[in-house]
Amino acid sequence: MNPLPGSPRLLKGAIVGLDPFNPVASIIPFQYNPENLDRTVAATAVSAQRNQDEVLRIGGPPRETIGAEVEFSAIDDLDKGGAVASALGLHPVLASLEMLLYPKSALMIANEVLAQIGIIEIIPPSAPLTFFIWGLKRVVPIRLTQIQIHERAFDSNLNPIRATVNLTMEVLTYRDLGLASVGGAAFLAHQVLKEAMATIHGVGAVTGAGSVSVGASFG
Repeated sequence: MNPLPGSPRLLKGAIVGLDPFNPVASIIPFQYNPENLDRTVAATAVSAQRNQDEVLRIGGPPRETIGAEVEFSAIDDLDKGGAVASALGLHPVLASLEMLLYPKSALMIANEVLAQIGIIEIIPPSAPLTFFIWGLKRVVPIRLTQIQIHERAFDSNLNPIRATVNLTMEVLTYRDLGLASVGGAAFLAHQVLKEAMATIHGVGAVTGAGSVSVGASFG
């Protein structure tokens, strides 16, 4: 029986890592669209000094953090006799998420061997460029900063078959990645889309047509 009755299965949300060494393993579609998405957008100031010339200047795009709670379940696949779900449960999908935070083991071994014989100095490896995809209107490069995994149920071999995963992400901008990069260009496109939607709202607010009401109270 499906543990989440009525949950949409539209697969419009995903975490995608651009990893040339293992591209398939870095695509994690959301099995169920999360019901809540928490975002914090903090302004980037030019200077901490609040003089009159600088107080309204913007140092760049704001720093945005995103939190999402994602549900995964292997129960439908188990009901259909899926071989992977029967043997491993949710281990593969959870491993795909976690590997976005791991350096590749082969690279670490190779670097260690070369460092031991004095050929190279070990340089911290880079994580794959990762995107948070939430429909067509939100495709942003991110740094996945924390994954909190709650394994909710297990099969007879103690494979997890239900899990809730809390993702904490920092949105990366063209200031972080460079405007000419794939990630920087993606963020700029995201910002341009926001500007267009803000203009649509402004026109609607002025004309009174199709505007979203906003309530505010001041104590």
